Amino acid sequence: MTQAEATDYRHLHEQRRSEVRAALRPLVAGHERIVLEIGCGHGHFLEAYAAAHPDVFCLGIDLMSDRIRRGTRKKERSRLANLAFLHASASDLLAALPEHVKLGAIFVLFPDPWPKRRHWKNRLIQPEFLDALADHAVAGAPFHFRTDHVPYFEEARAVVAAHSKWKLAPSTAVWPFEFTTVFQARAPSYQSLIAHRIA
Repeated sequence: MTQAEATDYRHLHEQRRSEVRAALRPLVAGHERIVLEIGCGHGHFLEAYAAAHPDVFCLGIDLMSDRIRRGTRKKERSRLANLAFLHASASDLLAALPEHVKLGAIFVLFPDPWPKRRHWKNRLIQPEFLDALADHAVAGAPFHFRTDHVPYFEEARAVVAAHSKWKLAPSTAVWPFEFTTVFQARAPSYQSLIAHRIA
């Protein structure tokens, strides 16, 4: 990458984060604690969660703008005032999140497993990602992860278990809210983990 290309990349990166910050600010105004779903798809899970938890503000993000449009239409039809969707990556969202807004719970359901070894660096569950989550999570906040890709689950479990800011819950821990997502319906089986932000 040339110096000019690197400068252009930094400019685009900063512009994208500025746009996310501007779009996020009115969504979380008046909220000090939120539930975040990263990779919300069409919003089926989070819509059901928000309907069942009317006193909790829920935010879903996804990299695909069409999914966000569909989720937003669901929110408008259901008239849920405690639900919003935003087109953003996890890293941009966490960088743009106002300091006073804390994560009360996080869900990552059936993320892209990037099965080819050369793509593993793109997997979401990495130490740096867990650092960023911890920086914005309240003490004890639960992090929920579910996948139908066994190798990714084993790697994610090891990464979470080794992290100093998160503590794995026992494998017998009860999943707090069940709602079958599109990906879950397609999966012959799946694995789940829960971890909590260490105080």
